[in-house]
Amino acid sequence: MVVRYIAIEGVTGVGKTRFARLLGSRLNARLALEEPEENPFLPLFYEAPDRYGFQTQVFFMLSRFRQQQELHQMDLFQETVVSNFIFERDRIYANVALNDAEFALYERLAETLSEKIPRPDLVIYLQNTVDNLMRGIMRRGRGYERVINEDYIARLSEAYNHFFFHYSATPLLVVNVSEVDFENRPDDLEDLLAQIKSPPAGTRYYRPVHVEV
Repeated sequence: MVVRYIAIEGVTGVGKTRFARLLGSRLNARLALEEPEENPFLPLFYEAPDRYGFQTQVFFMLSRFRQQQELHQMDLFQETVVSNFIFERDRIYANVALNDAEFALYERLAETLSEKIPRPDLVIYLQNTVDNLMRGIMRRGRGYERVINEDYIARLSEAYNHFFFHYSATPLLVVNVSEVDFENRPDDLEDLLAQIKSPPAGTRYYRPVHVEV
């Protein structure tokens, strides 16, 4: 199987964009990156999630749908693409942020749109501890994220783990990034690249090359 379309996923703060750029550089791939700063409702959501949750999630869903449509128009047989999101990401966030009525409406919209988007050849799910995720959020210094707390990140991590435990839409490689350093340990990155070129048929849990059996 030739892997042309790779999507990186994980909880906010895990380093999806940094890893996508690193992977894109090594694979000479085109990057398709989500830019959360483009969502005008996001800062409002963090201040008042009950009031702005639905608007925030719908904006993200439509934005991701537009980007996926652009990918659909590309010739993925000729160009490798690395993305820092999958379309289904917003369902995870919506499940945490919305009430039952809002989530039901969100699901109806998402179901209609999801039929019209391309599927990745491989999804890489990055995991990390809540403490490390919080440090990643604080390190990047986005002002509107200053109100994010550990409880929200813990619930989001649980929702992500539940989603990907049941995920079967594409081949999936699960990577615990607390055990690897793709930027500073060349062997880690080379080993992962080898696994990307030979993707799993279902789900595979990545074991770092430097970890002894």
